[in-house]
Amino acid sequence: MDTVGTVTLALRSELRFEVDFGLACVPRLSTDAMPPLGQGGGPDSEMLLMAAVGNCLSASLAFSLRKFRNDEVPMRATVDAILARDERGRLRVRSLAVDIHLGVPASALRLVDRAVAQYEDFCTVTQSVRAAIPVAVRVFDSAGAELSA
Repeated sequence: MDTVGTVTLALRSELRFEVDFGLACVPRLSTDAMPPLGQGGGPDSEMLLMAAVGNCLSASLAFSLRKFRNDEVPMRATVDAILARDERGRLRVRSLAVDIHLGVPASALRLVDRAVAQYEDFCTVTQSVRAAIPVAVRVFDSAGAELSA
């Protein structure tokens, strides 16, 4: 089994934590719960989950496109989460929706259909999260055409 590394969290006050990724060139991140529990002084756990899924999917798509000899493709992703209460009244992430927007038309990309058909399989985080939370993903080119498999 491969290890990723260690992330260290230190409580600074109330519900604010300092996150150290253990990487020399990466600054520490301040997290906080949203009001009314916290002050909203940084991303909360739900936002970090959303960022992790969006980042992993985007990086996997970039990797897949490069695998088919495409130059680096500008892209941006948006991630929305739906929160709902479970049977015990506890708030849970019920679903995630990710839209990835490419900065070029599909016609400018080599083997884009093959790249889009396989990139999600490369995404460690999303495939792991999907065991518990539905994750819907769509990919669009610069003209707004949906490329999703």
